[in-house]
Amino acid sequence: MDLQRLCGLVFVSALILVVCNPSSVEGGDIVHDDNSAPKKPGCENNFVLVKVQTWVDGVEASEFVGVGARFGTTIESKEKKANQTRLILSNPRDCCSPPKNKIDRDVIMVDRGNCKFTTKANYAQAANASAILIINNQKELYKMVCEPDETALDIHIPAIMLPQDAGVTLEKMLMSNSVVSVQLYSPQRPVVDIAEVFLWLMAVGTILCASYWSAWSAREAAIEHEKLLKDAADEIPTVKAPLGAGIVDISTTSAVLFVIIASCFLVILYKLMSAWFIELLVVLFCIGGVEGLQTCLVSLLSRWFKRTGEAYVKLPILGAISYLTLAVSPFCIAFAVLWAVFRTVSFAWIGQDILGIALIITVLQIVRIPNLKVGTVLLSCAFLYDIFWVFISNKVFHESVMIVVARGDRSGEDGIPMLLKIPRMFDPWGGYSIIGFGDILLPGLLVAFSLRYDWLASKSLRAGYFLWAMIAYGLGLLITYVALNLMDGHGQPALLYIVPFTLGTLLTLGKKRGDLPILWGRGEPERLCPHVRLEHS
Repeated sequence: MDLQRLCGLVFVSALILVVCNPSSVEGGDIVHDDNSAPKKPGCENNFVLVKVQTWVDGVEASEFVGVGARFGTTIESKEKKANQTRLILSNPRDCCSPPKNKIDRDVIMVDRGNCKFTTKANYAQAANASAILIINNQKELYKMVCEPDETALDIHIPAIMLPQDAGVTLEKMLMSNSVVSVQLYSPQRPVVDIAEVFLWLMAVGTILCASYWSAWSAREAAIEHEKLLKDAADEIPTVKAPLGAGIVDISTTSAVLFVIIASCFLVILYKLMSAWFIELLVVLFCIGGVEGLQTCLVSLLSRWFKRTGEAYVKLPILGAISYLTLAVSPFCIAFAVLWAVFRTVSFAWIGQDILGIALIITVLQIVRIPNLKVGTVLLSCAFLYDIFWVFISNKVFHESVMIVVARGDRSGEDGIPMLLKIPRMFDPWGGYSIIGFGDILLPGLLVAFSLRYDWLASKSLRAGYFLWAMIAYGLGLLITYVALNLMDGHGQPALLYIVPFTLGTLLTLGKKRGDLPILWGRGEPERLCPHVRLEHS
């Protein structure tokens, strides 16, 4: 691998650390809490998203999503138990005074207007409405709360706010002299969705494959080094090991700088987040994905097409390239371009995950931590980085910078591409379960290091460190999903749970077995040089 490709992959890996996204569930947080709107008697509901399914003259039509108010009755969660009820327009439209039209347990639709939300609900309830839909004057949803001076509220009908565009569509339906009916319900997310299981398997499997590839390469390089020393015992001073060829070892300084630079990039992403910036990230992701997919395919196919993989042709600018690389590259480029063009279709997540996994595996093959000391510094900095930008940044920027960037809230797009995602298959709200590349890549560096050490030290699976590091990573990621479900879908920084599990396991085992000084310093067991054995013989 030449220097240009190496620099490109290292740059993309820096972007990966920037988007060390919190593991999350997209598609809308179902239950919200808001300390700025304290609960009190008659005004103590959670803010929940509500589905508003419509029918026009008995034919199923559009479905809208609104948000329930702090006041009023709780909304039915079962679709089968929710009734279809006729929808009518309020007269006056804002319902800031008693409605003039006759209402017979109908759902009344009103404009936001200038009076209190509770005033509208009280007038609607007094007029015999079964529910009230309040249309916002903006495209966004708004949390409807009670005023501080309001006490002893007695509202017994559901109150739901819909965005402005939903109100426009509903008004057109009503103005067409059609009978419009609605069904209001707020389905709950399943405790565990199969998407989270597959995402867990993808993350663990990616680290497993990358670790074995990294360890296998290190062992082959070590064997080749020993052969060189045996065959040239008289020329030992001039023999150079190929062990570091094409490999980038992270230092403690670069580990700290890596996180600092990533923070700067994250702020730039946050400030410049827009549709064109997302397009730029898509291009960068495609470049990294092509390099990763090409590297993985060439390494895999070279086992069967060895002669083609070892035959090279020299090209202008690009330099010497194997015939196998030339054959694979057009496919990789076409795959990435097709994904970029059709990335908004429902099945585009498959292509994104393939490119992402290939990129992560390739980066873990090229970028390595030489010892446990560097791994501790890198993961500790990433641990603090994740916590700060998910939780503490909310105090400075008034919103979680990491979550805003991960979801692409300001771009009008579906979010940044540097993540693995799987659609939530049994979730009535849809959306995706996601995990950032950094939540796989950074712990993966430590896990791959543990397997390289085990192989070079000739340790068995049980007596080594890799098995326990993999189990620790799997448990840490599992705890992340448990916390995610306990927090009702709010994004969680995965490294908050993964780093203590993986790093703590290696440090504890190393100290208990007496290997910690070697793991911390050299990072590999001492091997007696072959020429020394020859001299003794």
